[in-house]
Amino acid sequence: MAPNLQTLTLFFDGACPLCQAEILFLSKRNGAGLLNFVDINSAHYDPQKIGITCEQALAAMYGQFADGTLINGISVFPEAYRRARLPFLAWLFSRKLLQPALKVAYNFFAKNRSLISRLLGPSALWLVNFKI
Repeated sequence: MAPNLQTLTLFFDGACPLCQAEILFLSKRNGAGLLNFVDINSAHYDPQKIGITCEQALAAMYGQFADGTLINGISVFPEAYRRARLPFLAWLFSRKLLQPALKVAYNFFAKNRSLISRLLGPSALWLVNFKI
């Protein structure tokens, strides 16, 4: 793990089972403590302090580096995966050639998150919690 990585706070929708599964997956790999997680539906989320309304946070994944810099959408994922010691996923999600397809897929998911999450979320949560 590169020692110069800033801590990244991820703002997520705790009412979304797929979002919960992703955060649980990342939290289990957060041994270096470089990721923080804030449910935008909780009292810990202060939209005025962050500068992102709840509506904006529901429309796209947001992250904030320790220095206050905000990132959103598909650019959050390689940064989160890098901090969670998932170098292949970080590399994959940062490929410029894949960015157009990843953005289309992510935008589709973001707009249809509720339906997709109702269909796939319980299985994703089960898989993340499954112990061999």
